[in-house]
Amino acid sequence: MALYEHVVISRQDISPQQAEALNDQLKALIERGGGTVAKIEYWGLRNLTYRIKKNRKGHYSLLAIDAPAAAVQEMERQLGLNEDVLRYLTVRVDELEEAPSAIMVRSAEKADRPGGDRGDRGDRWGDRPPRRERPRFGEEGMAPAAAGGEEE
Repeated sequence: MALYEHVVISRQDISPQQAEALNDQLKALIERGGGTVAKIEYWGLRNLTYRIKKNRKGHYSLLAIDAPAAAVQEMERQLGLNEDVLRYLTVRVDELEEAPSAIMVRSAEKADRPGGDRGDRGDRWGDRPPRRERPRFGEEGMAPAAAGGEEE
């Protein structure tokens, strides 16, 4: 049997539970065809680079599959009929990775950062006074050079 990595993008209108149910249907379909699914990763609702069928977001999932070609073709046929699926891509690989994918590792690293995924950008202007406390142009407190540079 051949090894495949399969990515599915489903509509943003469905719930995460429905996206998980779609993954379970695909797993059952592969197992009926004589294959196995080594892992299923739900990557969540993510932004699309460009609109697909009027959708700006999609539920992404990755499946690592060990199955005969006929089972994969049947799975792709079923996905083509499913109106909740925007796009899918199946790639044949030499070996399946058991470790989490790069997407899952990156999202775990973001969760570990202080301040979420914004990093330390929130503290960059921490030493700057609020706008209402800074002198405005033409008000007292301006430096003599900025006021015209004339001294008597």
